[in-house]
Amino acid sequence: MQFFEGGCLCGSIRYRVAGVPRSSSVCFCRSCRLASGAPSVAWFVVGKSQFTLLGGRFATFQSSSPVTRSFCARCGTSLAYEHADDPGAIELTTAALDDPNHLPPSKEIWHSHRVSWAASDLTLPHFSQESAGAGG
Repeated sequence: MQFFEGGCLCGSIRYRVAGVPRSSSVCFCRSCRLASGAPSVAWFVVGKSQFTLLGGRFATFQSSSPVTRSFCARCGTSLAYEHADDPGAIELTTAALDDPNHLPPSKEIWHSHRVSWAASDLTLPHFSQESAGAGG
């Protein structure tokens, strides 16, 4: 079985993911941009049963009625996203993995929200909004 580990900038939060993610994507939606302060956010989606918090505790923020975003209260690293429409899933920021190269994105979502100067990978499928199991 594959295992992926990651955590926040200061090291207060550490986690492990077991198995293969459902999907991976780069999200350009306005909410992700504001939550991260970046033009896009890479996410991967796993079942909550695949996720283990090894150390620390998430701080949370409800960014919209169905969405809860989690981060480190000490250093501010954006780490997770949970949507009420998929209560069995957790979406994790790919860049917070110890080795994010192991989970490259397979698509770009909310491409209609992309700021004009933000880089986009022309080799990936683009979705104007989100796609099933997409992230963000």
